[in-house]
Amino acid sequence: MAAPLAYHEIKSLAGTTPVPQFLNDNLDNYQHHIPAWASAVVPAGMVAAAPAGERISDTTSMAPLVREEEKSGSFMKALLPIIGLIILAALAWALLRGCQENPEPVATPIVTEEVVGEETTPITVMAAAEDIEPASLRIATGEGNMLYACRINAGDEALNSQIMSAVQNAFGDEAAKCRSDVDDGFATDMPAASVLSAILPIIQNSPNASMIIKGDEIVVNSPDAASLEQLVSDIQAAAPAMMVRAEGPLDIQNEIDNSLVAADAAVDKLGENPDPRDVARALSLQVINFELDKAFIPDANKPFLNRSANIITEVRDMKLMIIGHTDSLASDAYNMDLSRDRAESVKEYLVSQGIDASKLVTKGMGESEPIADNSTEKGRFLNRRIEFTVYDESMAVDDNGIAITSGDGGDMGVNTTIDPDLNPLDGNNDDVLPDGDDPSQGTELDPTANTQ
Repeated sequence: MAAPLAYHEIKSLAGTTPVPQFLNDNLDNYQHHIPAWASAVVPAGMVAAAPAGERISDTTSMAPLVREEEKSGSFMKALLPIIGLIILAALAWALLRGCQENPEPVATPIVTEEVVGEETTPITVMAAAEDIEPASLRIATGEGNMLYACRINAGDEALNSQIMSAVQNAFGDEAAKCRSDVDDGFATDMPAASVLSAILPIIQNSPNASMIIKGDEIVVNSPDAASLEQLVSDIQAAAPAMMVRAEGPLDIQNEIDNSLVAADAAVDKLGENPDPRDVARALSLQVINFELDKAFIPDANKPFLNRSANIITEVRDMKLMIIGHTDSLASDAYNMDLSRDRAESVKEYLVSQGIDASKLVTKGMGESEPIADNSTEKGRFLNRRIEFTVYDESMAVDDNGIAITSGDGGDMGVNTTIDPDLNPLDGNNDDVLPDGDDPSQGTELDPTANTQ
């Protein structure tokens, strides 16, 4: 699995230079990463031997290697190509690290000096680069070149503004639908940022398509196979340095398993006294795949929710909102009720595990905030989700911790008190907060909003 990615990266760095020559030219950047036995399993000349007379290690014999051929087997012959692929992947990783502007290995201790009296004391601080998530952009289009969904994760406001500007240039006023999460848990750069002006018009001219840009990879999808193939080709031409691929077929069990692994890993990184935003983001990584038209917690999610309950209990002064979302296959009113029921089901389960009910509120968003196109099976799967967010005290809730809405089954329901816009995609200013559909930019309440 690693070999194609490794070769792609090496070839991309090499440009027009033949790969073997490029590896030899950059030998100093990666040779110290390669084990002494590498030269025995990769093509001659790819990894130079250690200088004559240099001691390789204290435990390595310098005697000639003697091999016995198996009489009836070729086990080693079968094993060597596998080891060779591992070495190729190691070369790619080492070369990429070596070619960075500041090639400091991940988690290398950074030594600073603290002045104590007239002496200096070295302080070792472990770099936390591995804890930073790549910045990302998720885009989905609808019919008629409409921006259907847009999510941005960025490490600072400068990158967020750069991405938003590119989206506005491609989609105009539709860019108001973008939702941004600006947090120092994300990277402050995006490899594709410089070519967004070339990429976004391509996706903008592809109805019912979706695109995820994360790190140095772009994943696209479309309901039509021919359109998908063309989309991959066009975006690859516009962003030759990026790895562009079509999204694979939906494997629900694999998606669930991977999400739980990612959520567990994110929780492992929280440490003591975590930021509530990091807790909410970690909990949101899990996929809770409810049965059709049901709101019962699947058994697969219970172990992680049990662990989540312990964390939520331990973090003082943290209040979370559990938000339910659906796809668009049913009516707006039905999806609204279903999303509320599912969010409430998650709350009830967490409360049953010992969480104070006052630390949790729920809200149903129905189908109003998609993150992917509902025209594909994968898109609908992604839209059916539970999200956690830090509770905003401007939200009104009832005695049961449920966000107060009119419950009329309409577009989104309207708060009985001043509340953030429950449907940022509609044309109503039903709040006093600035957002894209608020002509007054939050200075007055929509006179048509139901505040009774």
